[in-house]
Amino acid sequence: MGSDEDIKWILEKFRTVAVVGLSRNSSKDSYRVAKYLRNNGYKIIPINPFADEIMGETCYGRLLDIPKDLQKTIEIVDIFRPSEDIPPIVDEAIRLRKDNGTPHVIWMQLEIINEEAANRARDFGFKVIMDKCILVEHKVLLRKKQIE
Repeated sequence: MGSDEDIKWILEKFRTVAVVGLSRNSSKDSYRVAKYLRNNGYKIIPINPFADEIMGETCYGRLLDIPKDLQKTIEIVDIFRPSEDIPPIVDEAIRLRKDNGTPHVIWMQLEIINEEAANRARDFGFKVIMDKCILVEHKVLLRKKQIE
């Protein structure tokens, strides 16, 4: 699911994260994680079909709705959706990679596992992390102080 060395490399190298399933509700994990990432120097691109804006950032309904110039900047697709919803998200990320050469990483948050989609993503050159929280991994591996 990704060694500590792989995860540390990902977190140090890639700085633009499309957060699929980012909630407008500040008490939800997706919001807290995205806020933490943004406060630690990452660019966040919110993906939520039911919001126009989250955290002052323009929100998009799905990955393919992001403007082309912004699509090219996505490096990590961080997914906060149920495991059964993962395949079409991975298919969109593959489409972006074919068109733009990015993103590079599919990250499925805690308790989100879809082996079939993960294998498909790997076949297209993605690094895949499953069942891990990007916030927790960042704090542990990069020993950053949490900024709220």
